[in-house]
Amino acid sequence: MRIFAPLLLALAASGSAQQATFEPSYPAPWGLGGPGWDEAYEKAREFVSKLTLLEKVNLTTGTGNQADLCTGNTGSVPRLGFRHLCLQDGPVGVRYTDLNSVFPAGISAAATWSRSLLRKRGEALGLEFGGKGIDVHLGPVVGPLGRDPAGGRNFEAFGPDPYLAGVAVAETIIGTQNAGVVASVKHYILNEQEHFRSGISSNLDDKTMHEVYLWPFADAVRAGVGSVMCSYNQINNTYACENSYVLNRLLKGELGFQGFVVSDWGAQHSGIVSALAGLDMTMPGEGFGAEGYSTYWGGALTEAVLRVDIPQWRLDDMVIRIMAAFFKVGRDTNQIDINYSSWTNETEGPRYWAAKMGNTTLNQHVDVQGKHGELIREMGAKATVLFKNVDKALPLVKERIIAVIGEDAQDNPDGPNGCVDRICNNGTLAMGWGSATAEYPYLISPATAIEKQAAEDGTTFINVKGNFDLDAARAAARNASVAIVFANADAGEGYTTLDGNFGDRNNLTLWKGGDELIQAVSSENPNTIVVIHSVGPVLIDHIKTNPNVSAILWAGLPGQESGNSLVDVLYGKVNPQGRTPFTWGKEAKDWGVSTLLDSDTPTPQQDFAEGVFVDYRYFDREGIEPSFEFGFGLSYTSFNYSGLAVEPQDVAPYAPASGETPPAGMYGNLDLDAQNAVAPEGFELIPKFIYPFVNSATLPDSPPDIPLAGHNRSAQPILPADGPSGGNPELYKVLFVISADVTNTGEVAGAEIPQLYIAHGGPTEPKAVLRGFDEIYLEPGETKTVVFNVTYRDLSNWDAEAQDWRLTEYPKTAYVGASSRDFRLQAELPLPE
Repeated sequence: MRIFAPLLLALAASGSAQQATFEPSYPAPWGLGGPGWDEAYEKAREFVSKLTLLEKVNLTTGTGNQADLCTGNTGSVPRLGFRHLCLQDGPVGVRYTDLNSVFPAGISAAATWSRSLLRKRGEALGLEFGGKGIDVHLGPVVGPLGRDPAGGRNFEAFGPDPYLAGVAVAETIIGTQNAGVVASVKHYILNEQEHFRSGISSNLDDKTMHEVYLWPFADAVRAGVGSVMCSYNQINNTYACENSYVLNRLLKGELGFQGFVVSDWGAQHSGIVSALAGLDMTMPGEGFGAEGYSTYWGGALTEAVLRVDIPQWRLDDMVIRIMAAFFKVGRDTNQIDINYSSWTNETEGPRYWAAKMGNTTLNQHVDVQGKHGELIREMGAKATVLFKNVDKALPLVKERIIAVIGEDAQDNPDGPNGCVDRICNNGTLAMGWGSATAEYPYLISPATAIEKQAAEDGTTFINVKGNFDLDAARAAARNASVAIVFANADAGEGYTTLDGNFGDRNNLTLWKGGDELIQAVSSENPNTIVVIHSVGPVLIDHIKTNPNVSAILWAGLPGQESGNSLVDVLYGKVNPQGRTPFTWGKEAKDWGVSTLLDSDTPTPQQDFAEGVFVDYRYFDREGIEPSFEFGFGLSYTSFNYSGLAVEPQDVAPYAPASGETPPAGMYGNLDLDAQNAVAPEGFELIPKFIYPFVNSATLPDSPPDIPLAGHNRSAQPILPADGPSGGNPELYKVLFVISADVTNTGEVAGAEIPQLYIAHGGPTEPKAVLRGFDEIYLEPGETKTVVFNVTYRDLSNWDAEAQDWRLTEYPKTAYVGASSRDFRLQAELPLPE
């Protein structure tokens, strides 16, 4: 039977410890198609019906680390002319290749608050991945969401607000998949820090899961994402890639996800259990700790199907999901040959890198950049957040003497790709480190771009390249009409340490003496401009309140056009529209959470005791004044808000989902003779390459403790919140249309980002949460109307007992304004009877 129990923080005794657990959920929901998927499913079922057992297994299992050309490679189906699937990092560009672009990181993309730019960025990424022959782009990222401001990989994602992250991930996915490449949203779910990421248990309650961490994944599914990558960590003490509640119940059941679940690299911990829990593809293929094979799947999966430990319908569903994603984005018509190798930049070499076999042309050095540099420059400028601008210090106008001070303004002396995976902090910072990196085709440093502009203006240019010669910094600042001082803070993936930081940041201060440098410069020049490149918030209240600091800019992680983007803002070629996608506190304790840095066990417990009160929600509840609030950002002009109008929509009451699914289908007849699953005599096996063959026709006994409920292929009940591609469609009915007028009351054209916040009214709810935003470009004196469609989902809270979304009886209030603490207009929302 399929078990449907409420997600609870159930406490199960484990020795003397009390550990959070989930109720298991079986069987794994089978894909049914649905809106946007039906044609792809029809093709996938037809294709899968032709496959043998070994061919089906081959498409679910990675062939091994460095076994073939891509970061991740499945097996192929030579009999049908189907090449292996190619999966490749990463979120800012094609990793391990050349002649590709490096886009702004996710956190900077979110800072634009621009749906159109997010969509264009996704499409450009898709075109570049497709141009290299890649089938699956391993991105975008909404896990980590950013619970902990020091989290190492927060910069890959779109910030800690679920609504903003949901919009950003959806636009990115639509763009990428419109370009003909499968997007794989990651890391599902609650991988919120790098320390102990392969064992830590992230423990939370049902309401928090739905209203915070699951929210943007629901938007990804609604956008039609083809793949979801499960994460390294445990959730309530079960690993993500074998967590039947998280994969079966939430993702495939409640959210109606129709694509395939792929493991993060090495995140699979079991064979049969993970298959029955909802995993569809394992990467890179090796199973660390697997017995009998080098993988939990491959030949081990073939054995499990031959013994009927895994039923045919489940294997079929795994492969159908993979192929449906392939067909959905049109890979059958736009796929080209893979034209690069992840493992070398040499033109010639062994295709099967781990085995050092198959010498061929590896890298054709295909240029996929197009005109994407223009988009990257635009996004970098529009992502820049202006925090302070005293007496119109900015924009600059043909200054007499400019002093550029600090290492973060400079070129890396070893070149922009001088450190593998950017595991260094030399020169200007334009991306974090880890697997979410790509090779720069070039990197325009701020010093280079400012010097060029200074030459055009006839401005004397002074450049102090280091952080630690404070006397030189002071002297340069003393002689300049404006001193621009740069500092940064880096972070990355927790497979290595940089400057004592194991992925996660040890603290929220600026790196390499940045605070001391800023103090030295500002002590000599009353027109000091501070530029910060960082992966997230740093403690800058002392900079904000420094009377000699006339302007502060957060330039984020802008990618390859960094310096040009910054110059566009500094000189007013672009009016800054960036709004901070996270809160900047005055002290590290202000966020109410901290990184778990030390543990006497590799599998520590981390309770998300703050619940839904993440980032600005926590600041609001505790009455903590931040340095800069979520959604804040200045412009070179000013805006007025007026004319708030609320129009209730005439819609039927919310209807919970009900009924049953059809039973699981089976496609094709499998040969269950184990003798035919052994490698054919004379078949030449490539060393270190994972195959679907069994070791012997004499199969070992089935392991104990197989969850037999996972075999049930009968019709299953549809739960109230369930629905195709994003949950119950009733959630997306518009209940209110809210509009307001925005007027540019200044002297220059610019874009405003009006934001809608909703107060749900309950005594244990946040003060207000983001539920809408727009990008409105206005000429001086121009007025435009911004319109927000407010859905049932936007106004609801998760009811853990009913296992559904509910409008509570508390009054709802809508606020429209310029940030989470700058509400200009408000109105009560009359609830439907």
